[in-house]
Amino acid sequence: MPYPSTHANQRADMPEGTQKILNTRTLHNAHPRLSELLTPGLRVLDIGCGTGTITRGIAEAVAPRGEVAGVDINTGLIDDACRLHSDVAGLRFEAADIYNLQFHSEFDIVHASRVLQWLAQPLDALRSMRQAAKPGGRVVVLDYNHERIAWEPKPPHSMQVFYNAFLRWRAEAGMDNTIADHLPAIFNRLGLQAIQETEQHESAQRGHADFEVRLGIWAEVAATRGHQMVQDGIITEVQRAAAEADYRHWMQEKAISQRMYLLSVEGTRPQ
Repeated sequence: MPYPSTHANQRADMPEGTQKILNTRTLHNAHPRLSELLTPGLRVLDIGCGTGTITRGIAEAVAPRGEVAGVDINTGLIDDACRLHSDVAGLRFEAADIYNLQFHSEFDIVHASRVLQWLAQPLDALRSMRQAAKPGGRVVVLDYNHERIAWEPKPPHSMQVFYNAFLRWRAEAGMDNTIADHLPAIFNRLGLQAIQETEQHESAQRGHADFEVRLGIWAEVAATRGHQMVQDGIITEVQRAAAEADYRHWMQEKAISQRMYLLSVEGTRPQ
């Protein structure tokens, strides 16, 4: 069985600069539902941990008796996580592939945030996550339906062209742009029980403290992954640059709000 498709693997690879997006996320601002589930003493696996900002919050929430492992396929990000969070007790990081996790019935919670959207075989990834959970343990996934994003007013035409190309670029690699709404069915197929959905839509309104950070994600995508898209022939550099510049101006002068559709889905491994 192939793991994963070559195109998905290449396109999911994080270009230089995307750490800026990761480092704005914390447990509380990026996954409030997971925060509600954490109690002292739990063992938690955080998959796709990146630079470890959310993972650190998980470790602090399950302290002092809990244990947390953060894993990511990107060894550079694991090196950053180890350097940044080596002072946190009960927390470790290691390089690992979600499709081939070497954990069996070990964790109370197995978590992946904004990870499955980048995979060509999310069912196989979730099967690996299920295996890592203890009987009675939870599998928790947070992810997007990118087709249900909403801006007010609409962003510049150049960004609309870029965003549609971004979705096409992902889909051509086998990624599911609507993965959030498909998660409950996948959980059910794997025999997970007590499946629950929690809306975690990321909303930003002009005047809020995080307005520019949340809306600015698409300028950062154009500035980072946009170059991958140019290399892959999905858009031209002229289109990429126009989308980034026009969007930054729109964000400063005209944008009122943005809502990114995001669901947290959880299920329990049978005893």
